[in-house]
Amino acid sequence: MHSEPLDPETPPSLGELLERYATLRDTILGLETEKTELGEVIKAALLRGERAETDLYRSSIKVQRRLEYPPERFREVFGDAAMLEVASVDKKKAEALARAGDLDGERLREIALVREIQALVLTAKGS
Repeated sequence: MHSEPLDPETPPSLGELLERYATLRDTILGLETEKTELGEVIKAALLRGERAETDLYRSSIKVQRRLEYPPERFREVFGDAAMLEVASVDKKKAEALARAGDLDGERLREIALVREIQALVLTAKGS
């Protein structure tokens, strides 16, 4: 990739644009991977009772809940045809079928599981 400023009179070639795009994608993927790994280490430390903060941020753990429908139970309650409709028991698809009247909404709520995940939260100290 060239490091010179782009000449406004000569637009970059498609190859140059692709090269820049690939560089950005690879950089972002690397940063996302590093961020995920660092987040896991920090969350583990916070769950052990340690504290972490910088001049600008405090860290804490926020519990988030995610509703899921266990495939085996969904199939048992609603049958094979409904199971095939939602394939992996996609929450949005299952709820759409319930709204449309194709599934019993009450029974769907009865089999739902709530999973908790820990999310790392940074709070600006000025707030």
